[in-house]
Amino acid sequence: MSNLFDFDCVIVGGGAAGIGMASVLQEMGMTRFAVLERGEVGASFMAWPEEMRLITPSFTSNAYGMMDLNAVALKTSPAYTLGTEHPTGSEYAEYLQVVSQYLKLPVQTGVDVLEIIPENDGFRLIHSDGELRSRYVIWAAGEFQYPKLDSFLGAEYGVHSSLFSSWTAVQGDECVIIGGYESGTDAAINLSKLGKKVTVIDRNNRGLSKGSSDPSVELSPYTKDRLRAEMVHKRIHLKQGFEVKWMEPDEAEGFIIYCENESGDSHLLKTSQAPILATGFHSSLRQIEHLIERNKDGHLHLGAADESTITEGLFVTGPQVVHEHLQFCFIYKFRQRFAVVAKAIGERLGLDLTPLEVYRQEGMFLDDLSCCGEDCTC
Repeated sequence: MSNLFDFDCVIVGGGAAGIGMASVLQEMGMTRFAVLERGEVGASFMAWPEEMRLITPSFTSNAYGMMDLNAVALKTSPAYTLGTEHPTGSEYAEYLQVVSQYLKLPVQTGVDVLEIIPENDGFRLIHSDGELRSRYVIWAAGEFQYPKLDSFLGAEYGVHSSLFSSWTAVQGDECVIIGGYESGTDAAINLSKLGKKVTVIDRNNRGLSKGSSDPSVELSPYTKDRLRAEMVHKRIHLKQGFEVKWMEPDEAEGFIIYCENESGDSHLLKTSQAPILATGFHSSLRQIEHLIERNKDGHLHLGAADESTITEGLFVTGPQVVHEHLQFCFIYKFRQRFAVVAKAIGERLGLDLTPLEVYRQEGMFLDDLSCCGEDCTC
């Protein structure tokens, strides 16, 4: 059967998820696989604003039985490689490139996957250089290249935060940021450091409050620390509990933003500069939407091994993985599922699964989700 395919497995995407997943497949003894990346390894991280850093801290703690929280492969540590606790995007891309080169992973850059077609117990992948066939496909494409520009009426008049290479490019002395999670708050902190007055509209009342122990919905301690330090200068105003309903340009004012809170109170904001949209990203799964299933709430529905429930042999890895209320949106979360996916594919290919046991020992083989959830009491 394998002779019918160019590869036993193809990983789409050469970011943290793709490089991490590839290292597990290689450790398991798979030889006929490839990583297809349309840019270069870590391209999404390289597109971050230069001031943005990973919010999860890196420590070289491997020798004490704890992997660096930002590592994607065994016996590696971004803290050791880069010598910093909170790497910038370009620094983290360097770490991914070092891992890829050191492990000699079969990465093909400059290859843009355009379509995935299920056929004959496998898949045909149409890409920018032609096409190929693979028995299995692991979707590891990122989200940073798909900014959300349709969150409300008139959102197209704003500028998404992901489009700034540096916050020094923002004009004027005042600005409005729509969205108060990590990227919006990070933008506000950096703009305030530049001496600008910033208004952040956040519908979820995040800010410095402590409402949940789940970092998927709460600002990180790293971000809160920086926010506290910067708010001393009184240049950041948090407009919490208000949701933007529409925005439009105005000849006299520049831009008008209309927002409401849950009580029905409304407010108009006026700003001379195009508002910054920190409204998140669309999932890259839009490219394979017809091959995956969603539940009644529109959330991704995957099988026990992160396999599509309607397209056998298609797996998903990375921050897009979700199981009911569990979101695997940070590196230290989604890397725990690499070995789960590898085991499912390895079993079907008849590979030796023994090498995967070390992943369980290192806390990177999370196949029992019943133990997950919020449990901080103080």
